[in-house]
This record gives sequence, C-alpha cells and structure tokens, in this order.
Amino acid sequence: MTEWDIRVLGTAEELAAAEDLQRMVWPGSEADIVPVHLLLTAAHNGGLAAGAFVDDRLVGFVFGFPGLDTTVSPPRLKHCSHMLGVHSDFRGSGMGHALKCFQWQHVRQQGIERVTWTYDPLLARNAQLNICKLGAVCNTYLRNLYGDMRDGLNAGLPSDRFQVDWWVNSERVTARMTERPRPRRGLADHLTAGAAKINPSFADEPASPPSVRPADWPEGPALALQIPADFQDLRARDLTLALKWRLSTRAVFEELFDRGYLVSDFVYEAGPPPRAHYVLRPAGL
Repeated sequence: MTEWDIRVLGTAEELAAAEDLQRMVWPGSEADIVPVHLLLTAAHNGGLAAGAFVDDRLVGFVFGFPGLDTTVSPPRLKHCSHMLGVHSDFRGSGMGHALKCFQWQHVRQQGIERVTWTYDPLLARNAQLNICKLGAVCNTYLRNLYGDMRDGLNAGLPSDRFQVDWWVNSERVTARMTERPRPRRGLADHLTAGAAKINPSFADEPASPPSVRPADWPEGPALALQIPADFQDLRARDLTLALKWRLSTRAVFEELFDRGYLVSDFVYEAGPPPRAHYVLRPAGL
C-alpha cells in the first residue's frame, strides 16, 4: 500500500505544482485552472491548500476558503471547498478521503461548522466519496452552474451540480471521520427497509433515463434512483444519451428536493454488472 504525507501548501513553488496537477486532473482548458497567485492569496488569508505527497511529489490536493451562507440571517460563516484532485495513478487508493479528513480537522479548528462544495450528481465515484464515505447530504440542485465548460470531463453537457452540506460536527460526519468504517448498506438493505425504486433496475448501458413524470414514481419512506455506474464512459460513447440523463435526472432531483427530500445515502455495487443508486429520504427522517 502506498504511503503519503499530507501537509499545508504555502509556498509559490508548492502551489505551482498544484497548478500542474490541475492540468492533469481536468485536462483541456487552461481557463479553468486556479492560478498560483489566487491559491496563495486564499491560503494566506484563512483558506486551505493542502497536498498529498509521495516521495516529495505532489499527487493530490484539496483547496477551499471561508465564505458566507447568505440563506440565513444574519449570514453565517462556512468553508467553501472548491477543489479536490488526485493524480490518476492514485485514484481508488483512499487519498481523496484522507485529504478530506485533513480538511475536516482544519475547518473544525477554525470553529466553522459547515462545509459546502459542488459535484456532478451523475459521477458515481464522486457520489460514493461525498455522500457515503464522508457523510455529506444534499437537497440543493444547481442548473448549469459554471456555464459551458471546455475541459475534457465536462465539455458538451450543462454543468449541473449538487451542492452538498458537510456538517463537520454532526454525529453522522464525526462517526465517518473518527471511527471504523460503518458496514455498507447495499440496495437490498434499503429495499428491505421500505425504500422504493424510482426507475427500474438496468444491467447494461446505455439505458433509458428515469421518467420525469411524478405520477410514475412510487411512494415509500425512502426512494432509490439508479444512475449510470460510469457516466463518463457513457458520455464518451453517446453524448445524446448522456444529455437525456442530465435533463431527466435534473427534473427528478429538483422535484424531490421541492417536496422536501434529501439525498442521504449512495450505494455502489461493483457487480457484475456494476450498479449505482442514490437513496433519498424526507428531510428530518
């Protein structure tokens, strides 16, 4: 198992390496790179730029800064986590989780209770980390948040995003950060507990996205929504179908969030075939 060292990035040289790492993780658009001078300014004024090193080589980093939650009055301080990137050689190694643990400790030491960040809701790998492993929750859907993006991972589709809430002092998050990993619940466990499927299970992709008609959806104490297990692969093979998935799941999530549902869990089962499901419950349950 590869060992790494995580530490705060504070020099121009270290942050230049973070610039280069961004180009590897999000290839194809120089305009989307956060430059050294902005990283440095944020890091020296209450923000956090931290890196994971293997043999003194930067192979992962996390970047965020303080912000204000203006949805409450008076506005409350929060931490905006803007980027988490891991070199392709170390994906699946647990490095992303370790960087978020480092960020969790930093934010708690600052006395901040809430961290927010965004991610593409159709990326199963990100959902597995953010919702299942870190304990973030979500009831905010943002349409085409960044406009037309030109990098190799986003070009050709609306940049829709979940904004997740990571309540760093909550029981849910603290348990995931400080205790042994909880037993993972499979889809069968959720169905046994009363969850109902919004869309029929599919084994092979491409497959039709879920119905956007609420009248077609089941009722239950929880709802399970299947998404493609590898959306980037689907996008590369069939951009038209990927767009259908984007627009249909947009409608479903927006409707459920309007009804008071919250994304509370994510289940990835390797299969074969691999399957990925969000689990949503009414907020407060």
